Amino acid sequence: MDLKELTAFKTILEEGTFSRAAEKLNYAQSTITSQIQRLEKELGIPLFNRGWDAELTHAGHMLAAEIDSLIQHWNYVAEQAKALQHDEIGSMRIGGIDSMMETIFPNALRRFREHKPNMHYHVVTGNTDFLSHSILQKELDFAICGEPSDASPFYFQPLYHEKITFIADKRHPLCTQQTIPLDELLHYPIIAGGPTCLYSLRLAKHFARFESSPNLNTISQISSIPHFVKNTSSVGVVLDTTSLIKEVAAIDVNMAEPLIQIGILQKRGGQEYTQRSSVHLLMKIIREEIEGRSKKG
Repeated sequence: MDLKELTAFKTILEEGTFSRAAEKLNYAQSTITSQIQRLEKELGIPLFNRGWDAELTHAGHMLAAEIDSLIQHWNYVAEQAKALQHDEIGSMRIGGIDSMMETIFPNALRRFREHKPNMHYHVVTGNTDFLSHSILQKELDFAICGEPSDASPFYFQPLYHEKITFIADKRHPLCTQQTIPLDELLHYPIIAGGPTCLYSLRLAKHFARFESSPNLNTISQISSIPHFVKNTSSVGVVLDTTSLIKEVAAIDVNMAEPLIQIGILQKRGGQEYTQRSSVHLLMKIIREEIEGRSKKG
């Protein structure tokens, strides 16, 4: 069954005869007859009584009642297939670290929808460990995050650097000092992002150089650490892009290699996904938003 056969059937109903239907469609009458015969063979039922030019059978009457809906549905499916082929419809699953969620992703997706209004998206936030695992499980198409400790299954495109930043309550004694040695933090409780956060290995490596172990506490969501630091003697470890509350301020700690690379993370071997115009466009917009933030900074 195809659209031409359905259209031929509908035109016969409208025109009343095979010959007038053939004339309207600019076909030979034999072509119309062949199309109806194919339709009857595919359905396994006669649609017209033979001997009469266009007298419907009972089955023909049933098809006639549904013909408009069938053609409309056929056209809809064809339009959707064309849109899918041109990457105008479909869905995208993307992830990002906390700092992506306040401005970068919202701005990028608003701009993206101006170009691709019929595309759907699903956005997930998490740390690099969570996002990389989600990519391997095919739950995300790509993510903006750090480079995983085991980078072999992934394709990573660097975009910018995040800086490890230390924070404390504004009444904390460290807030009055200019530059603070890293080992001085060992005198205070430390609140960090946990073993799977972006800077965990880097921080652990630095603290391993001291004989005393830090009083280390962990919060899985880095963006919430400022709330745990306020009104305490604790020192928090966040990222430079983490939003701080009014009671908390950054402190200047002397730490080597405080920069962490952030980029686009995909499953290795899945780069063909980026050939989709929609994904290529969204990645381009995200890059532009990140570059714009860097210039403002």
